[in-house]
Amino acid sequence: MTRSIPARIAAFRAQGADRFGLVTEEGIVDLTPQFEGRFRGLKQVIEAGALETVIAAGAGCRATHKTEEVEFLIPLANPEKLICVGVNFPDRNAEYKDGQEAPPHPSLFIRFPRSFTGHGRALLRPPESPQLDYEGEIAIVIGKAGRRIPREEAYGHIAAITLCNEGTIRDWVRHAKFNVTQGKNWDGSGSIGPWLVPFREAGQLDDIALETRVNGEVRQSDRTGRMIFDFREIIRYVSTFCTLVPGDILVCGTPTGAGARFDPPRWLVPGDVIEVEAEGIGILRNTVADEPC
Repeated sequence: MTRSIPARIAAFRAQGADRFGLVTEEGIVDLTPQFEGRFRGLKQVIEAGALETVIAAGAGCRATHKTEEVEFLIPLANPEKLICVGVNFPDRNAEYKDGQEAPPHPSLFIRFPRSFTGHGRALLRPPESPQLDYEGEIAIVIGKAGRRIPREEAYGHIAAITLCNEGTIRDWVRHAKFNVTQGKNWDGSGSIGPWLVPFREAGQLDDIALETRVNGEVRQSDRTGRMIFDFREIIRYVSTFCTLVPGDILVCGTPTGAGARFDPPRWLVPGDVIEVEAEGIGILRNTVADEPC
């Protein structure tokens, strides 16, 4: 898989403070001091339409932190909306064996920011269930507000892209008849990151490879060009019923190969290493730990 990555900007914690900066080969250029008083974090940067300005401010600067010495945070703290798309690859749809070749509309559900952690941190397996599962996905960050956005204008509303491990407590997904909320919102069960990549052209999304590995074993592998509902359609559909605003995150679906689909199922256990990788974005890496009680 191609690992050529453009500009990357991350939210992180260092010396007890939340910061943001440009990620380079040498480390992270802390840009927080340059924008003190203007932006508390990347959500405010996105809301101001200043992502490219902030990135440019770090160009050519020396790294202030080593990446291994900081704690990566989810890139956008407290988005107004965090909406996920379910069953959005053909083979995932076939897993449900309901005779329906493709659904007429996207399946959507909401996640809370607290259900995600940052790159490099452990996903939490709760004591109530051992069925912690992985779902590697691409997430898009809205940069321009809009309602009833036409398909042909959808990409103009994206500020950045990132990765998501949409960790799921699988048996709790099945507790209810009409929703999956319970299984999708356990504290720290998923991750987003490691950083934001500014969205500049259609080729960054239209047909890129997406792969999930567990302990080095490829479990999920597909291309976004095969998505049932592409990124333009997701934005069009969601913006029909609600106004998308800067900082909103849309998590756009996972390929087949989640642990639940093995026989017997292969749930995540403490010590596992999960990597979600996509062309032009990077690698989101997490371990697993039992949630302290």
